[in-house]
Amino acid sequence: MTWWQTDETHEASLTSWVPGAAGHPVFPVQNLPFGIFSFENAEPRAGVAIGDAILDLRAVAELGLISPAAAAACGEATLNALLALPAHERRALRTALSKLLCDAAQRPAIEPLLRPSATCVLHLPARIGDYTDFYVGIHHANNIGRQFRPDNPLLPNYKHVPIGYHGRASSIRVSGVPLVRPKGQRKAPDADAPTYAPTARLDYELELGVWIGAGNALGEPIPVAEAGDHIAGFCLLNDWSARDLQAWEYQPLGPFLAKNFHSTISPWVITPEAMAPFRQAQPARPEGDPAPLPYLFDATDQAHGALALTLEVFLSTREMREQGTAPHRLSRGPASNMYWTVNQIVAHHASNGCNLQPGDLLGTGTISAPEREGFGSLMELSIGGKEPIALPNGQSRSFLEDGDEVILTATASREGYASIGLGECRAVVLPAT
Repeated sequence: MTWWQTDETHEASLTSWVPGAAGHPVFPVQNLPFGIFSFENAEPRAGVAIGDAILDLRAVAELGLISPAAAAACGEATLNALLALPAHERRALRTALSKLLCDAAQRPAIEPLLRPSATCVLHLPARIGDYTDFYVGIHHANNIGRQFRPDNPLLPNYKHVPIGYHGRASSIRVSGVPLVRPKGQRKAPDADAPTYAPTARLDYELELGVWIGAGNALGEPIPVAEAGDHIAGFCLLNDWSARDLQAWEYQPLGPFLAKNFHSTISPWVITPEAMAPFRQAQPARPEGDPAPLPYLFDATDQAHGALALTLEVFLSTREMREQGTAPHRLSRGPASNMYWTVNQIVAHHASNGCNLQPGDLLGTGTISAPEREGFGSLMELSIGGKEPIALPNGQSRSFLEDGDEVILTATASREGYASIGLGECRAVVLPAT
């Protein structure tokens, strides 16, 4: 079995005895994502989301119901050891948990190990050693490039190499942790010199996060045909951006303080196994585009490398929450708007011998649709601030203001299979200190 094949754990008819799990829009038994949670005064531990509950994996391991390798990994306070498990061990754990949560005979032993999600605190899933952000959303690249280079929005290397840069792992936070508006140097177009002040053009970026599982030794590339074995999961990622800081500092070395102040991720690691039914063919490149170099091309990856995910972004202002107004959807679009597959970005990252490690996080870069309703940032939606977005309560936004809350969601759907979600990725903007 490989990363794109399905098995009995994906059957739509499969139901769990856990109350509320059947038909759950995000965490039915066909999902079973891993995370780190705590409750009452207990220390953080590994868990699995099922319906509106979390199964305590440390407690499951203590009952001897999973393999010794999985039990040892589940006893840690981070998921690094679990992410590092060989793919066959991770699949075996998923199969065992599926049976425990679907077999009514197991209910007396397992039900006491469930905790209501509402009473738990979710933490960063792993100790993130390194974070790399890519730029594979071609429509976003075109939209942003067009604002600066109307006649030549894409740079010459874009269609030959997956563009990326190393971000800051220490400032990644789990969903729900507020974002403090950053300060930095920014320079008005008509000013003689920059000033140091809070950003006036704070933006979000709709991305997918890719969790690295088994790594590679320094100096040993990962072939693209084997890259799927090095991916341990997916999440949502909001790579917040200070556009005015970025415009001043990014030449000649690229993003720095405009990006490294805070990134938000959803708390659950959605495994490649859970995503197997939602694999689809990578969209064909437009006629005339260069073929990927051989080290980036694999026929199986092209046939199964894209993800059937619908991505959505919602905005809730402070006034909207005070008025009881529901969050306003800013955009909706498919995750297939990626010029490179996740396997290609992993293979490229390691192609020079760079060693990836369990718990490393890769961002896809902002994913935008070709149509305005699927744009993945305010920079695109407001055309660089020139066309503010009207909100249903009469407010408008060109960029984010203090008190705004941004919420990212993603749903995987395919006919014949139960839909699953990635969980929410949200944060409120606080004033600069």
